[in-house]
Amino acid sequence: MKAVVFFLFLILGFSGFAQMDCILGVGGRDNETITKVFELTEEQQRNLKNWSAELKIRNDIFKGKAEYLMKQNEESSPEVLMDVSKKYQSFIDSMAKNVRMMDKRLLTTFNKAQYERYLKLCRQMTLRPIHINRSVDEN
Repeated sequence: MKAVVFFLFLILGFSGFAQMDCILGVGGRDNETITKVFELTEEQQRNLKNWSAELKIRNDIFKGKAEYLMKQNEESSPEVLMDVSKKYQSFIDSMAKNVRMMDKRLLTTFNKAQYERYLKLCRQMTLRPIHINRSVDEN
């Protein structure tokens, strides 16, 4: 039951974040979709795979901390639980920042057509795109 509550909070945290920013979801279930929609090159696909693995490691650390925090404070008073909830939210926020960071990494590898497709999809979903500095073209 506790695991279900934890994952519910996790999903709510990400969904609240996703409603504002137009995230790609690097490291999630949609890597194959990202590859197809944006017609990623082999190098971009390798990066996507590597960054997905890195994201999992980064977020597993926060997930472990959050689980430990919840287990450690199962019987705590309401006052303590308020502090625990703030710390827990900071873990969720850090995980969301990691997702955005990995998405931004991938977006910086996009060519102009791929990035324009991303912007178009974000506009269609009325989400705020992650802007990258396109003044220096590394491709």
